[in-house]
Parts: sequence; C-alpha cells; structure tokens
Amino acid sequence: MSESSHDQQTASAFATSWNNLPEGSVYSREQFEDWIAPLKSDAVRDQRVLELGCGNGSLLLHMLQWQPSQVTGIDLGDSVRSAKENLAETGQTNWEILQDDLVAHRGELADLVYCIGVLHHLKEPEAGFRSVLENTSPGGRFHCWVYAKEGNLPVRLLVEPLRKLCCQLPWWLTKYGAATPLSLPVYLAARLARVLPESVLSVLPLGHYLHWLGQREWSFARHVVFDQLVTPQTVYLDRPTIESWLRSAEVDPDSTYVIFRNRNSWKFGGTRLAK
Repeated sequence: MSESSHDQQTASAFATSWNNLPEGSVYSREQFEDWIAPLKSDAVRDQRVLELGCGNGSLLLHMLQWQPSQVTGIDLGDSVRSAKENLAETGQTNWEILQDDLVAHRGELADLVYCIGVLHHLKEPEAGFRSVLENTSPGGRFHCWVYAKEGNLPVRLLVEPLRKLCCQLPWWLTKYGAATPLSLPVYLAARLARVLPESVLSVLPLGHYLHWLGQREWSFARHVVFDQLVTPQTVYLDRPTIESWLRSAEVDPDSTYVIFRNRNSWKFGGTRLAK
C-alpha cells in the first residue's frame, strides 16, 4: 500500500469523527492557547496563517479571533465539509478550506504555519514536517504538536493493541462499543487527578495529562478516547527525532524551541530562515 493510501485511510477515519460532532469548536479557548503557546495573538494579527490538518476547523475558529489577515485550512479527509460549515457561521470571509494532502500541498506561503496533532498519524511524519517548513514564508514562523514517545508507555502498551483492532471496525461501533465504556474510567481518573497534589502527579503515569483532561466534561474524554482508537496509524516521537528535524538548514537555529507538554507530548517550532 502506498504512503498516500495509508494517509487517506487515516484522514477518512478522522473525518467520521469530525463530521459527527456538534457544530462549533470541540476545544475550549484555553486549550487552543495551550496548544499554540508560546505563540500569542501578536504572532497572528494581520498575518497569513495556514493550518495543515484542520479537521472540522475547531482550532481555526479560535485562530480567527486573533485577527489574522487570512486563514487557510488544509485536510485530506471529508472533514473539510464540517470545517466550511463551522467557519461560515462566524460571518467572517477571510478564510479558505481546501481538501488536499498536507504532505504534498504547496500553495501561497504563509507567515505562520501550524500543525497540531497530525504529524504523528502520517506514514512519514518527517515528510509532513518538511511540508510545514516549505509552506512557511522565509522569516515566517511554524509550530507543531505531536505525541511523545517519552511519558506514553501505558498508552503504547495498553491502548495501541486495542487501537489496531478498533480501527478496523465501523466508526460507530468503535465510538459507542469501545470508546464510550472505556472513557468512563478514564474520566474518573482525570477527575481524581484534579485533586491530587503535584508530588503525586509527578510519579503517577500520565498524571499531568489526566490532570489536564480533568478540566473538561465526560463527552470530551470520550472524544479523546475515540480519536485514539479510530485512527489506523499512530507513531510516538522522541525528543532526539524532533531536534533532528529542527536542525534543518532552512530553520533559524536561534529561534527553535521544544516544550514537553503534560509530560507526554512535544510542542516545537521556530522560524524559517530568510533567504
């Protein structure tokens, strides 16, 4: 099977998730700001922004509030339908949603390119990162978030075998037959983590992640579990891999950052060198 076929399967699986959600963003304002940090609104205002792997436009809805001159969302799956509907509800016109392969996409260069939660689902994650760079204008900024290999041992040992089974099932069976019952103990653990002291969270497997997850309602926990199970492909990236990507000749070495988020994922980015 070709790489593009693998990625199309993944995009189609996620589209079934995105297209069966209520209208609007599944993410809170605080979650958006957490994922995009250390970037703030001043990095976006009056800038051309591109999101690679936009899903149903949940992040773009928040991004529009930071007043970019233009936002464009790219997704390989049919979730672009939901994204267009969601962004149309804002009444703004400075946006565009395109159905395209983010790895191959090359369009007008953007001042800021971001890719949240997508590279780790690609057959070739580094090819996805190269596309992030190549769609960023010289002197522009890029930002990514991926699952970490570090801190995710319970997920890799327990969830991955189940994912390999569930991703072959109809989406509704995975959502209601697997994700719904499994999300109950996950949600209870997340709520418990909210009241645990830092000393306990630091030694508890996935403690900081569960503490973060416990901010939201049960339906969001189910959404997270379903996302873990529905995808045909997931990889977990370690820090040396991220750092090797950032050593690209196209990246300003003084601009880069790598942040260990919730001790189980990486946020990283920087500036593309001006030519």
